[in-house]
Amino acid sequence: MRSSDPRERVIVPRVSNPTELLADTLRLIREDLNLPESFPPAVEAEAREVVDAVELPPVDETAVPFVTIDPEGATDLDQALHLERAGDGYRVRYAIADVPAFVREGGEIDAEARERGQTLYAPDGRIPLHPTVISEHAASLLEGQLRGAFVWTFELDAAANVTSTGLARAQVRSRHQYSYTEVQAQLDDGTASESLQLLREVGIKRTALERERGGASLNRPDEEVEFRGGRYELVRRSPLPVEEWNAQLSLMTGMAAAGIMLDGGVGILRTMPAPFDDTLEHFRMQVAALGEPWPAGQPYGEYLRGLDRDSASGLAAIHAAASLFRGAGYTAFDGALPENTTQAAVAAPYAHATAPLRRLVDRFVLVTCEALVAGRPVPDWVREALPTLPKIMGRSDGVASRLEHASVDAIEAALLADRVGSVFDAVVISAKEGGGVIQLTDPVVTANIEGAVTAGETIKATLVTADIGSGTTLFRA
Repeated sequence: MRSSDPRERVIVPRVSNPTELLADTLRLIREDLNLPESFPPAVEAEAREVVDAVELPPVDETAVPFVTIDPEGATDLDQALHLERAGDGYRVRYAIADVPAFVREGGEIDAEARERGQTLYAPDGRIPLHPTVISEHAASLLEGQLRGAFVWTFELDAAANVTSTGLARAQVRSRHQYSYTEVQAQLDDGTASESLQLLREVGIKRTALERERGGASLNRPDEEVEFRGGRYELVRRSPLPVEEWNAQLSLMTGMAAAGIMLDGGVGILRTMPAPFDDTLEHFRMQVAALGEPWPAGQPYGEYLRGLDRDSASGLAAIHAAASLFRGAGYTAFDGALPENTTQAAVAAPYAHATAPLRRLVDRFVLVTCEALVAGRPVPDWVREALPTLPKIMGRSDGVASRLEHASVDAIEAALLADRVGSVFDAVVISAKEGGGVIQLTDPVVTANIEGAVTAGETIKATLVTADIGSGTTLFRA
């Protein structure tokens, strides 16, 4: 499942072969949230029209051997990349799908996209931001296809610091569509192209720079629920190293976009406040109780990187760390700069700029940055939209969060539905009078518990309720 932000990894488990009861529950979740099943006919009609009429940019960058790296089977491909050496440093080209070319100002697609805000990911499929004739075909950077793109060109020094940034619309053609698994395998066995080898080299150096800045990431494992032998099983997968290296290019681009807009005095940032001192102190007490003490003086980002994601206590600490990543939002400005310009998890000013097929705000950021870099005025339709985007994206993020929580609750209940009365090993994540929250060792499920418990202790917990329909799972100490 794709993250909405490289430093704020949101995971919604996917389900293979759901039983009828779980499938019905997931369908009802969609209905309760009023999620659309399709696009209105007027939107689809306009999408077909713009696809037939779209014109490619005059600048030709098809000689650059771009490739894409995405989850297996992805069809909505936002980014393509190419890296090469440049003296003692590097040149990184990052092509982003030219979605604005397919969206008429004030048209049907624009209005529908503002209603949706972003592509929503559910366990039983996604609800796309744009009609698939655009998002999975005409605008997607598919292998071998001539496409328009916003091409970022970064010059990096030997330590992978950005020394110059360019941005222009251009024609591109991806040479190959890779999965993360394929690229990681090629890097591991030494058969990867020079560009992919440099992705590793630059990614490692950019991660080191992030550590120096004090950046942090939850980086939770992916989860997939499979139906085997008449019961559900949870399959967990930690992100591959190449996923982090690829994410670093997205972060670098978002930081550059923020800098361009701040220098130009107009745009929209992705902001998040730093955790309050009392939040950090509470987190320190929680993880100490979980047996994962946070050393005094160590930045919390460095602490999170060192946690063992394959252990119950490490996963519990990551779960507790979600409290440090609250308050993220969007800050628009036109003229006076906002008071807060920083995304605390990135530890720098940052903007969403690399996923326009799947997130509304990126379209406006790309157009804004391209105009500022070219020395042209930012279009009026962009400036008029900027003040409305924080509310639109906030509403959309709220829907995505409710979808995630309701889906996870239903799936966890399905995992345990045939084991009511069974006893499980668990770690107590938090405690209050009469109960608390536990995390099972196997399967890795978080649930409420009744009874006297103490945060950090390992206990035996008896499952008393696992109702798929209501998404209720309850244990007793």
